[in-house]
Amino acid sequence: MSQSSGPLASGLAALETELQRQKTLLNLPPKAWMPETTGPDGATVLDVAIIGAGLCGLVANLALQMEGIFNIRLFDRAEKGREGPWITYARMETLRTVKEAAGPAMGIPALTFRAWFEAQWGDEAWEAMDLAPRTMWMDYMNWFRAMTGADVVNDCAVTGIEPEGALLRLETSNGAVFARRVVIATGLDAMGAPRLPAIARNLPRDKVCHSADTFDTATLKGKRVVVVGAGASAMDNAATALEAGCARLDLLVRRPAIPVIDKFTGTGSRGMTSGYVGLPDTIKWELMNEGDRFPVPPPKHSVERVARHENAFLHVGAPVTGLEETENGIRVVTPAGTLEADIAVFATGFGIDLAQRPELSSFAAHIRTWGDVMGAEKAAANPGLAAHPYLDFDFTFIENEKGACPSLSKVTCFAYPSVPSHGKVTSGIPASSEGARRLASGLVRSLFAEDGELHLARFRNYDVPDMTGEEWRPSDLSVTA
Repeated sequence: MSQSSGPLASGLAALETELQRQKTLLNLPPKAWMPETTGPDGATVLDVAIIGAGLCGLVANLALQMEGIFNIRLFDRAEKGREGPWITYARMETLRTVKEAAGPAMGIPALTFRAWFEAQWGDEAWEAMDLAPRTMWMDYMNWFRAMTGADVVNDCAVTGIEPEGALLRLETSNGAVFARRVVIATGLDAMGAPRLPAIARNLPRDKVCHSADTFDTATLKGKRVVVVGAGASAMDNAATALEAGCARLDLLVRRPAIPVIDKFTGTGSRGMTSGYVGLPDTIKWELMNEGDRFPVPPPKHSVERVARHENAFLHVGAPVTGLEETENGIRVVTPAGTLEADIAVFATGFGIDLAQRPELSSFAAHIRTWGDVMGAEKAAANPGLAAHPYLDFDFTFIENEKGACPSLSKVTCFAYPSVPSHGKVTSGIPASSEGARRLASGLVRSLFAEDGELHLARFRNYDVPDMTGEEWRPSDLSVTA
């Protein structure tokens, strides 16, 4: 089922009409208020440049529009319609998020996934659906992009961000662009890259890959496949290999068992979503550190999707301690035993590694991290958490040495690495609107304050009368009745 095949295409047109009515009821869009900025040699300057046009990029764009900022452009290295993971390296059958989540709709009912779905397939189909199909979510994202008028430049990589006077200069594969603020909204790998263990990095890509790599799953047919990991991505890749017809699937888990307790979902609430950002740093650290001790389990249906295959084998207490290429494939060594295979897929997540991000090279040395805040002892105990950027209340980076890089306050991280600072508002669909409101509010305050003198001058110079002065003429007090 996809957007283009919906039997109620006319229903989508009606929804789009209703969307415009709802925006009118909410007095949207508001009037523009940002001054026009001119760059070097008269170059056009964006108020905000957003790197990434996936979920976080699109909802950030909408949130800024709802605050009266419209001079925004989004840049994405993917071709149009392939932004984000949904139809590239994501391999689950359905989303893991409940279908009722309002997601990026920013409080506008007609912009929700549910409204979009029901307009095309009706109420009964909605009730019958358990979770949203992954590819259908991409269809919805494409519609969301169109309905919010996002100005996206696709097939465009941002390769550098440099301070230039009061502005930021973005080097892109399409040329230089100037902006007053930059929002990094590049998802899971926003400040790093897929995390591949050192022992796997020098093997051929046809024998070792990461779950975030894009590859033709049909090539797994008849192969002996090893998947390393215990999370949702590991299960999705294992199931995909089995469904592609692999000869044998071995799932290697370093822990003594697959995680079964989802602490973040179990303790989730509006308080956690909105209030987390105000917690003391010590409690934030302990929450995230505890979360690392009890990682999010894979969905039950994802595990069952793998377990139903007779040629699938689970091995716990089996971290990969050795990996070598052989004449017929690879040899995978674990404390629990050795496996011969054709290919290994590492579902080992993403790491923070600024050396992997050329667009941040000018700022990397100045970015304050959680390790800087918590100290060497705690950082050594959890180096992965310590590497995350320590962000301000508006998602902006903070200088590790005050005054060393003032332009850093003009760059925000609205992507997964913000989770230790802001909670789970950039890690998926459910709280994306909450995060975007926080981001947009912060950018508005920052930009308005930066132009304070201009706004004062506007106030002083405003002289448009509301009346002619003739509506009620004064009386002479010396004249009595």
